[in-house]
Amino acid sequence: MNITESIKQLKSGFHSSFWVANFMELFERLAYYGQATILSIFLRNHLQFTEVQAGQLSSIFGGLIYLLPIFAGALADKFGFKKAFSFAFFVLAIGYFFIGSTGMKVFSGLYSNFDLYWLLTIILILTAIGGSFIKPSVLGTIALSSNSDSKSFGYAIYYWLVNTGAAIGPLLAYLVRDSIGIEFVYLVSAASCALMFFSTLIFYKEPPAKLEEKREDIKTVVKNLFLVLKNLKFMAFLMIFSLYWILFWQFFIIIPFYISDYISPDAPIEIIISIGAWTIIAFQIPINRLTKRISTQKAILTGFILATFAWLIWFIILPSAQNSYINIFGNKFSAGIPLIMFGIFLFSIGEQTQAPRFYEYVADLAPKGQAALFQGFSFLPIAIAWGIGGAFGGWIYQIFAKDWHKPEFIFLTIFAVGVISTILMWLYNRYATGE
Repeated sequence: MNITESIKQLKSGFHSSFWVANFMELFERLAYYGQATILSIFLRNHLQFTEVQAGQLSSIFGGLIYLLPIFAGALADKFGFKKAFSFAFFVLAIGYFFIGSTGMKVFSGLYSNFDLYWLLTIILILTAIGGSFIKPSVLGTIALSSNSDSKSFGYAIYYWLVNTGAAIGPLLAYLVRDSIGIEFVYLVSAASCALMFFSTLIFYKEPPAKLEEKREDIKTVVKNLFLVLKNLKFMAFLMIFSLYWILFWQFFIIIPFYISDYISPDAPIEIIISIGAWTIIAFQIPINRLTKRISTQKAILTGFILATFAWLIWFIILPSAQNSYINIFGNKFSAGIPLIMFGIFLFSIGEQTQAPRFYEYVADLAPKGQAALFQGFSFLPIAIAWGIGGAFGGWIYQIFAKDWHKPEFIFLTIFAVGVISTILMWLYNRYATGE
């Protein structure tokens, strides 16, 4: 598609609700990733939880916010996307506010009589329930507000805006944490969602329904879930991918802990982690062009190898690099910071290599007539990985960093998970696909 055709599609290929929904998704991702980059540090350093507890709370929130859209999508279809958006942003705004309030002095007396761990568990669950309505509502709007020629371009716009929010959110979080306080990052996330709540009420209009769009109720969703679970080949593929995503989510658990403890508590953790999103924004299209001739299975395996290799680099080099310093524009920085950024960059290159092919493979793997169904469950590995990865990351960090004082073994352990996932994917490709 040339530039002229792209501009033409931008002008005439989408219903107005497409732009409103994507604009709201940008702010929702900004709010989500802004708080996600500091959640583990907020829980441990500010609220004084252990690494294991912080990881468990992160798992609860992250796992549910990616698992519940399976069911939230059916409710969004039933009640309409405007009501779903309104409910989601209203709950998110309140939820983020309450999360941040647990760390504010002005509310300390209010929470002194509660077990803060269980109180936060309830708050995080409720916040995740609200957030689970966003993704199916945005994707549903895109499907209904674009035509057959512009739909692919519409999803590309959506993907780019998601990563833009994931890049800008952590930057704002760092500025707020550095100038006001870490607990106020949640007020920014709450304000962003509150603004989108009013944007929904004022600007969002239900897109025109299409006859070919099939709406499903909760009973059908549950039936489809069991249908997918019975496909052992597909489930094996998803379980292997869950191991891959466990590596990814450690950027929000282990890396913030490590930077805070072994490099500097004042380091721009949020900006360092956001390198992955900026890499996707800058390199997704060129990488797609470079890897389009590689088979789907090899592209996925390449992504696994690069992701695993990033943790090996950290295991070998990071313990010594963290005590070395470099000068950048007259300022002294630990050499560990650019090394961590390089590892995240390398991981992101691998992610961009395999991610588009993952969805392509899921579509090919689905039985005839069930492609949309299988795509709908393709984010299960992300939910499973978050649900396990947060607690797992906090657990190994406490063992190796706090109990054994051998933090390098944290990276070796995650590297081992990457090796296992890569071997399993290679075996899957060889015996399940014949490649």
